[in-house]
Amino acid sequence: MLKPKKRLSKKEIKKDKLVTTYFEMQNWFEANRKRLGSISFGALIAVAAVWFYFNNLSSQNLNATADLGKVMSYYDEGRYEPAINGVPQANIRGLQQIVDDYGSTRTGEIAKLYLANCYFAQGNYEKALVYYRDADIADHSLDAAASAGTAACYEAMGNHAEAARYFEEAAKKDTRNYHSAENLYHAAKNHVLAGNKEKVSELLKRLAKDHPTSPYTRESERLKASIVS
Repeated sequence: MLKPKKRLSKKEIKKDKLVTTYFEMQNWFEANRKRLGSISFGALIAVAAVWFYFNNLSSQNLNATADLGKVMSYYDEGRYEPAINGVPQANIRGLQQIVDDYGSTRTGEIAKLYLANCYFAQGNYEKALVYYRDADIADHSLDAAASAGTAACYEAMGNHAEAARYFEEAAKKDTRNYHSAENLYHAAKNHVLAGNKEKVSELLKRLAKDHPTSPYTRESERLKASIVS
C-alpha cells in the first residue's frame, strides 16, 4: 500500500528547489570552466542559482495568474465544484491544482484564499480552515479576509473562543477599515458565546468609538443587553 505523500512546508519546498538548482548550475559551470577563466567559480554558482530560482518563481507566478483568471468565472457564479476541481475538457485548471502546483507564488497564495472560500461555502469547514491558515498574503485586506475566514470556520465548528480571537485579528489587520466593524462585532458575539463578558464590553466600546455610524455598532446594543441579562 502506497504511503500518502508528506506535505512539504514552504521552507522545505524553497530549500528543495534551491538545492536542485544549485547542482544544475554547478554541472553547467563544470562543463564550461575553461571558458570562464579566472572568475570566481563559487560566486558565479551562487549568483546564478539565486537568479535562476527567482526567475523560475516569476514564471510560475505568471502561469498561476493565467490559470486563476480562467477559473474565476466559476467562483464568481458560485459554482464551487468546478471552481475547485477545474474543467479538464475545457483545459481549465481548478483552484486545488493551482494551489498544489503554484502555492508558493504570490498568485498561488491568493488562490488559497479562494479555495478556502469554496470549501467553506460547501460546509467543509475543516478543509477550508487548512487553506485559510496556510494563506500568506502581503495585501492587508486579503490577509484580514483570511483571518476572518479562519474565525468563521472556528465559529461554525463551535470553537467560539478561537473564533473571537481570529475575528479580533482580522479587525486589526484591516487597516483600510473595509470590514473592521463587522469583525469587531463578530469577535464580541463569539466572546459572549464563550462566556468572556469583560472582553465583550471592551470590544463594544472600541466598536462604538471607532465606527459610530456602522450598522454593526447599532446591532451591538443587543449584545450589551445579553451581558446584563
